[in-house]
Amino acid sequence: MNDSQSSPLNTESSRSKTIPLSLYVHIPWCIRKCPYCDFNSHERKGDLPEQAYIAAMLEDLEQDLDFIQGRELQSIFIGGGTPSLFSATAYETLFKGLQKHLRFARDIEITLEANPGTLEQGRFEGYHSLGINRLSIGVQSFDPTQLNKLGRIHNSDDARRAIACAQHAGFSNFNVDLMHGLNEQSQAEAMQDLEIAISAGAPHISWYQLTIEANTEFFKRPPSLPLETEMHRMQTAGLSLLNDAEFTRYEVSAYAKAGHQSRHNLNYWQFGDYLALGAGAHGKISHANGDIYRYQKTRKPEDYLQRQPSRTSKREPVATEDLALEFMMNALRLEQGFTRQLFSERTGQSSQTIDAILAKLQQQGLLQEQNKLIRPSARGFELIDSILSEFLNA
Repeated sequence: MNDSQSSPLNTESSRSKTIPLSLYVHIPWCIRKCPYCDFNSHERKGDLPEQAYIAAMLEDLEQDLDFIQGRELQSIFIGGGTPSLFSATAYETLFKGLQKHLRFARDIEITLEANPGTLEQGRFEGYHSLGINRLSIGVQSFDPTQLNKLGRIHNSDDARRAIACAQHAGFSNFNVDLMHGLNEQSQAEAMQDLEIAISAGAPHISWYQLTIEANTEFFKRPPSLPLETEMHRMQTAGLSLLNDAEFTRYEVSAYAKAGHQSRHNLNYWQFGDYLALGAGAHGKISHANGDIYRYQKTRKPEDYLQRQPSRTSKREPVATEDLALEFMMNALRLEQGFTRQLFSERTGQSSQTIDAILAKLQQQGLLQEQNKLIRPSARGFELIDSILSEFLNA
């Protein structure tokens, strides 16, 4: 019996219990809002309410216990804002509270986003001692001019020092965030950023193109960006450089050395489940009855703290006709692609529902299938929006 002919995994209840579970924690405060940032972040004013915010998140979790369904927690990602503004003591309280309700997998991956301008050696060591075993360091660029244009609070030396401090504190697994396609950036300047991160020993690099998002300062006053042809040359040169340094591109913007892929992000891209805690956090949960829901926490930190009117501001089912598109929007970002079995396990639908679309896209040379793995072709990656449009109301 092949994947497309197989029946659902025993029952809907057993299917939901086999889907990996992660947790996203959002810390909404930052020192200064960057002009390109469209995340839910708020400039700090005075002392941060660390313990009150941790208590609010733990109280919030108690309302969502049904989402766990007996599963172990495979990963935690603490994002922001600037999570490194919170002390190790705050995260110790958080982890102890979480473990009253959640079983951490023995090899759980716990990632904390860190701003190079907010860190010192002691804080890194404190995080590591708690079991935080992965950092994502928001460098964006090592070029002083670009850092100034991006509104970052750190300088090039701070960025290099943060990487060195992370390694000294015992972090062998960390990511360096870098942007390219910046204001009047040359190819040589973009390559220099990559070379510095590689030479510093980063085992994972997120290298993504600056995009101008609505509701940002850059949207109101757009910077001058490189032409599309220059962007393409920059991207090609960067791919070659990373490949020569033994980084594997496993997602559109993610490059890792062997054994250093982000397990938390892989769970997103493979349409796994994730709990949400913190102001503005988003979650996705598969229920025992087969329904899949996305939900969001209230965005304003003060409302989240005071639970007004509820910490969950939105909870909506993913319509059956939208499941294929939702799955593909994530899975097609992966270089390795996906299997029909994964599609069925994560959506609850037979892969027969998409076989005709897959065949059409393969005939057009946009998708390819090898060893049961379906992925975009080189041309398909360039036309990913066209591929996704085929799955509208599939």
